[in-house]
Amino acid sequence: MKSFVITIKSLEQSVKVAQRCIDSMPEYDVQMFSAVTPNDNPTEILNSKEIPSNGFGEVYSYPDKCISAFLSHHSLWEQCVKDNEEYQIFEHDAIAVSNVPRYISYKHCVSIGAPSYGKYKLPEMLGTSSLFSKPYFPGAHAYRLKPSGAKLLIERAKIDAAPTDVFLNLERFPWLQEYYPWPVEAKDTFSTIQKTQGCLAKHSYKEGYELL
Repeated sequence: MKSFVITIKSLEQSVKVAQRCIDSMPEYDVQMFSAVTPNDNPTEILNSKEIPSNGFGEVYSYPDKCISAFLSHHSLWEQCVKDNEEYQIFEHDAIAVSNVPRYISYKHCVSIGAPSYGKYKLPEMLGTSSLFSKPYFPGAHAYRLKPSGAKLLIERAKIDAAPTDVFLNLERFPWLQEYYPWPVEAKDTFSTIQKTQGCLAKHSYKEGYELL
């Protein structure tokens, strides 16, 4: 299994928290993965991959930044298929708060991150079960992915791509799973994607939270 933390390498704050993510789980060889940014012309990249952009028009985030974040994940999905190897994917603000199990049983894709915003449900059992906290990923800050799942995500993205966590939902992918107790949390003090409206429901949002 390969592990990656999506990092905006041109942004000091991103590199700093990505290193914190790496340091929080020394048992894994977590590598920084260069994020797609608005400077990379994300809409052109979407077009080149035949991915529609209409699903990224929302009030909570800036479209070009939201598309960039999605493409960062999408690039790792493509690489997962190419490597034909299980991937463990983190966003830069993720941090391990307990032991991250070496082996987790799942079918295609499993979230291992605690909900980072809004209301959510607790599971009725420990271990892996169908996605339970929300009908969509409770933040895309920590998950594991098999090549089989990556292929399915890539194929569906050509139909109705959307912000990553919302894209990863049970309506599109009934096989999505979640692992509990959550070993990873999002400890964010800034956002490179959301507008103020998109941060109000975040569990980490408080005075001093930065919008970059």
